[in-house]
Amino acid sequence: MMKFSKFFEFAYLAAAVFFLYEAIVIWNDQRNQAYLFLFFVVVAIFMFFFRRHFRHKYGKRE
Repeated sequence: MMKFSKFFEFAYLAAAVFFLYEAIVIWNDQRNQAYLFLFFVVVAIFMFFFRRHFRHKYGKRE
C-alpha cells in the first residue's frame, strides 16, 4: 500500500511539471488559461507535500 502512495506522490510532481510547461507555452496567447494552469501547479505541489506528510505519519505509526 505504501508503494502506491509513494507512486502517487510523484505523479503529483509530474502533473505539476506538465502544467508548468503548458502555462509557459501558452503565456503570450491565452493569459487567463495560463493562470489556471499555474493554479493547478500550486495545487499539485501542495498535494505532493500533503500526501507525503500523511504517508510518513502513518508509516511511523506501524
